[in-house]
Amino acid sequence: MEIPKGKAGAAGKLLVSSLLDSKDELEERLERCVGIVTSLTNGLSEREANDALNAHICKGTPQHEEICLGLFTLVLTEPAQAQKCYRDLALVSRDGMNIVLNKINHILMEKYLKLQDTCRTQLVWLLRELVKSGVLGADGVCMTFMKQIAGGDVTAKNIWLAENVLEILTEQREWVLKSSLLVAMAVYTFLRLIVDHHGSAALQVLRQKEVEFCVSLLRERFMDCFMIGRDLVRLLQNVARIPEFEQLWKDILHNPQVLSSQFTGVLQLLQSRTSRKFLACRLTPDMETKLLFMTSRVRFGQQKRYQDWFQRQYLATPDSQSLRCDLIRYICGVVHPSNEVLSSDILPRWAIIGWLLTTCTSNVAASNAKLALFYDWLFFNPEKDSIMNIEPAILVMHHSMKPHPAITATLLDFMCRIIPNFYPPLEAHVRQGVFNSLTHIVEKRVLAHLAPLFDNPKLDKELRAMLREKFPEFCSSPSPPIEVKIEEPVPMEMENHLEKDDGCYDNAEAAFSDDEEELNSKGKKREFRFHPIKESIVEEPVDITPFLEQLDESLRDKVLQLQKGSDTEAQCEVMQEIVDQVLEEDFDSEQLSVLASCLQELFKAHFRGEVLPEEITEESLEESVGKPLYLIFRNLCQMQEDNSGFSLLLDLLSELYQKQPKIGYHLLYYLRASKAALGRMGLYESFAQATQLGELHTCLMMDMKACQEDDVRLLCFLTPSIYTEFPDETLRSGELLNMIVAVIDSFQLQELVCHVMMGNLVMFRKDSVLNILIQSLDWETFEQYCTWQLFLAHNIPLETIIPILQHLKYKEHPEALSCLLLQLRREKPSEEMVKMVLSRPCHPEDQFTTSILRHWGLRHDDLLGEHIKALLIKNNSLPRKRQSLRSSSSKLAQLTLEQILEHLDNLRLNLTNTKQNFFSQTPILQALQHVQASCDEAHKMKFSDLFSLAEEYEDSSSKPPKSRRKATALSSPRSRKNAAQPPNNEEESGSSSASEEEDTKPKPAKRKRKGSSAVGSDSD
Repeated sequence: MEIPKGKAGAAGKLLVSSLLDSKDELEERLERCVGIVTSLTNGLSEREANDALNAHICKGTPQHEEICLGLFTLVLTEPAQAQKCYRDLALVSRDGMNIVLNKINHILMEKYLKLQDTCRTQLVWLLRELVKSGVLGADGVCMTFMKQIAGGDVTAKNIWLAENVLEILTEQREWVLKSSLLVAMAVYTFLRLIVDHHGSAALQVLRQKEVEFCVSLLRERFMDCFMIGRDLVRLLQNVARIPEFEQLWKDILHNPQVLSSQFTGVLQLLQSRTSRKFLACRLTPDMETKLLFMTSRVRFGQQKRYQDWFQRQYLATPDSQSLRCDLIRYICGVVHPSNEVLSSDILPRWAIIGWLLTTCTSNVAASNAKLALFYDWLFFNPEKDSIMNIEPAILVMHHSMKPHPAITATLLDFMCRIIPNFYPPLEAHVRQGVFNSLTHIVEKRVLAHLAPLFDNPKLDKELRAMLREKFPEFCSSPSPPIEVKIEEPVPMEMENHLEKDDGCYDNAEAAFSDDEEELNSKGKKREFRFHPIKESIVEEPVDITPFLEQLDESLRDKVLQLQKGSDTEAQCEVMQEIVDQVLEEDFDSEQLSVLASCLQELFKAHFRGEVLPEEITEESLEESVGKPLYLIFRNLCQMQEDNSGFSLLLDLLSELYQKQPKIGYHLLYYLRASKAALGRMGLYESFAQATQLGELHTCLMMDMKACQEDDVRLLCFLTPSIYTEFPDETLRSGELLNMIVAVIDSFQLQELVCHVMMGNLVMFRKDSVLNILIQSLDWETFEQYCTWQLFLAHNIPLETIIPILQHLKYKEHPEALSCLLLQLRREKPSEEMVKMVLSRPCHPEDQFTTSILRHWGLRHDDLLGEHIKALLIKNNSLPRKRQSLRSSSSKLAQLTLEQILEHLDNLRLNLTNTKQNFFSQTPILQALQHVQASCDEAHKMKFSDLFSLAEEYEDSSSKPPKSRRKATALSSPRSRKNAAQPPNNEEESGSSSASEEEDTKPKPAKRKRKGSSAVGSDSD
């Protein structure tokens, strides 16, 4: 089937362009490659042309790439020659078509919209041929093609692409079933497209094919589809009324074991988070690029022109309304801005979602869009799910309250009603999921309190009553309200955007600002957001009258003296009297709570500002711990733990902690800074157990988090003592480390490194360092670099953490890879190191393995050669099936023979034009000879250049010296380029003559025969 013709474009055979467009670089390069192929094969017979192409390819990697790309371009632009060119391409390609597959992906991701209609047709034809041939990597190209099928688009070209990709997948079903990811991606894609394909007879036919395809895969490979996660349920809900899916739903709900013995029911699926790759696959590359641009480059207030363009391009038709769900799921699940972006004036995610909701024209689409927004809330688990997935919904409601109260009201109403109506048998789970979400939002300080949102006068009475009924825990106002004003200042962006911007989601007068406007008077760029409003704190008289009435007369008098006293010394004296009275035998412990309320109100000033002195000296530290409230800490330090008054003071602190959580890190500071508390840091554990939390780890993490938010200098000051005194709580996970590296600057990092080097601080230990470094892979770039700097300051053997290589992907984890690479270059390679390095998947852009192998090859060639020989022989002895099963059954990378050979081939190409003799080493050549003798023809073809080195070694070890030199001169074109290097030849001839001399001596000859027979017997 040919692609429906659109308007004719100008110029090149490959891309559509206008007269004003400059020539595309990719097109120019591909045309040059076509020219090379044409010049080499013009006027020759097929056999001669093939020989000419092979001879050109043997010159090196650039020539191989030119020929492959030239033939690939001819397939796209010359349909009549396509079959012949594809056959030639299959014959001459030395990398399993890897260059071609990468170029197809590049064109699909970046040039597809500009591609000529003929080229699009040919590209689909080429995909069909690649799949038929079972080319390794064709499944990835297939998934990129599916990404180009736009949701909400029923234009002829889009339908043509959907039909053809579905046809290929249906025809090559057995091939599809070999890849679990392809099965899941295909089901996710076509389940989503079924919703769009209705109306005309042609669309109904396509829809039926999609239904049969999805249902058959879901029934046959349900656990492969299970990897999609909870969004599979969302898509199945949309097609539930189609008879085939109706029957499938009955099995999912009432008879799950029919689908798979591992499937326990729909709850199991709903509790599984959907991976980003599935959410991203339903946006075309162009949509994805535009959205990422808006969320990373466009300023808040200047977004209207970009939103209007996006609306015209993708959301203008009635059919396109279904796309809004895909966009919202993508924004919630995939677009997770860095802290740097969050604290800038870049367009926030909630504003884009607000715009998508306010411009929705269909009630069904609006309802589905709200479900897409709240979908991760319904079964939210803080341990598995991310706060970033649920943050946009709460912020849309919060920021819409003033300019668009109707949006907030409809979302809050939806949130309440979805609990009983999503699926009644799971109502309790949905309620718990929403409750978990709201709790996590408050804990993570996305919003300080929910009461202003849930109990807002702008909402109607019925809705407010429903919210109070469903979520009573979040509807009570914070007390006292003045504290919120002082301690939780509203960021400038929130105030400014809601006050100035009644439009909120768009701004009709948006315009680019002048460069001058961005500069302040000193010539520095003006900073946006993340600056709390600097309010002058007005000290209001503290009213503790209600509490005083509940105190005994003598205690009441002392508290009043404390309130009237303005001198710190006098207050300390009164405070000591209060502590003495608490320690008296006849003291009524029920008054502790009231006393704590009084102290918390009287000493609010203690908890404002920085605790740590500007200049740290013994005198300044001692002075800083002279506050009246710290007298409770001093008295605790002077007591024995079995003293009856000890537990009373702890109870007083526990009451204070409930009312003022900052007391926790103030206690830590006192124990660290005061001379009176020397050696009493363990006192904090008693305090933690006395609090309502009742557990050291939780209490410590909460206090350090509060300290991080209030005073970074204090956090760094406390870090050495916290790690030293509580190693079991701090070293077993990366929680505290993440708090530290998230806020420190380069100077503070250097200070911590010095502490480690001086032995004052241990932040990692062997048994947990690997897990912590793996956790850090999800942190921000600077946070990761800080973590690695701190790790490298410790004296932990690199072999302890080398397994992390199995978790590192070259595009996702460049920070860890670069740090690890620089550390590996200082080490001598061990077999485990070499094994882990070679276990990395081969990718043209991933230079990690080649880099470190090259470095080791230059510095430790003999050691590396022995390790590679051992790994080659070990992996070659495993049956092929067992290797493939081993590599597919584990999520982590496993070492296979093909991987080793691919990495060695890359190393060989890298060393081609150097004087390095790594591949002339006997262990390497013996191992290659060993592998060549037992591997299949496909591997022999793919790694022919590599194995040719072993052939030369075999020749050199079996022929006399004179004939050997002659043979070297008459070697094949592949080996001739190696023979052209004098240093290598001299070394080879030297080693050869040495071996010939050794043949006359009995003992060495015996050793040599033993080595040869071992290789020979394996080959046989």
